[in-house]
Amino acid sequence: MASTVTSRRKQLGNELRHARNSAGLTQQRVAEILGCTQGKVNKIESGAVGVKLGDVRAMLDAFGIEGEEADTLLNLARAAAGQRGHWSGYRSVVPHWFRTFTDLEPAAAEIMTWHGERIPGPLQSEHYMLKQFTEFGATDVTSLVRNRLDRKAVFDQQQPPYYRFILSESALRRAPGGRSPAVMLDQLEHMLELEKRARVYLHVLPFDAKLASVPNDFTIMRFPDRTRDFVYIEHSAGGIYLDDVKDFQIFVDSWDRLRGAALERQETRQFFKELAEHYREELNRQTRQ
Repeated sequence: MASTVTSRRKQLGNELRHARNSAGLTQQRVAEILGCTQGKVNKIESGAVGVKLGDVRAMLDAFGIEGEEADTLLNLARAAAGQRGHWSGYRSVVPHWFRTFTDLEPAAAEIMTWHGERIPGPLQSEHYMLKQFTEFGATDVTSLVRNRLDRKAVFDQQQPPYYRFILSESALRRAPGGRSPAVMLDQLEHMLELEKRARVYLHVLPFDAKLASVPNDFTIMRFPDRTRDFVYIEHSAGGIYLDDVKDFQIFVDSWDRLRGAALERQETRQFFKELAEHYREELNRQTRQ
């Protein structure tokens, strides 16, 4: 799909934040105008929550925005409020802070992601998912797996985003719950199949790569419409979205350094095949014992 309700909501929040800054107003002042908390204004601007049309009008009046620009933002607000219930049922197990990411994923033109210690969701085989959620002690494994499988639909879109992955060698050797050649063999074979898709690019960063250090995991998303490009960073308590131009460029530079040190696609393919053979031999030895 070209856009989603959440992408429109995030776009609206971005526009409102920049309009507020241009008007020289604080979030606290806007909260006073709307009769709500500063925290809610922050959530509106980050796209985490929806906003009533009347509140958008009040903000536009306070920011001095009128005419065609005001009409554009009001239409965007109507579009952002046009869908309900997307996160009901089995989708409700997805953490609130990750829902913006999953809704924006299919709307992106290009996604560039780095993972140092684990296989990212869209690349995970079902065996890997089950092992990960079970070891974590999740109570609703079925819903979690269904959600993760839903994300794979991004690869089957008529015009999917260019999805570029850089994986540390560590992510290919650290199985959920400890050493498990069966899980990792299945995972590597799964990625070898995924990598055949036209817009999926996988690159391994080997242990001997020439880098001073590696950063924490991050994902860069670029969009074809007015939705602002951003960086998503996940941590133990949630996730954050950065779209400041300077911050964004810092992560693009980090990506470029990682990509320059990582293996090329053909080299990565060979790396997968050799490591898969290693796990296959280990699994055979376990079977014979």
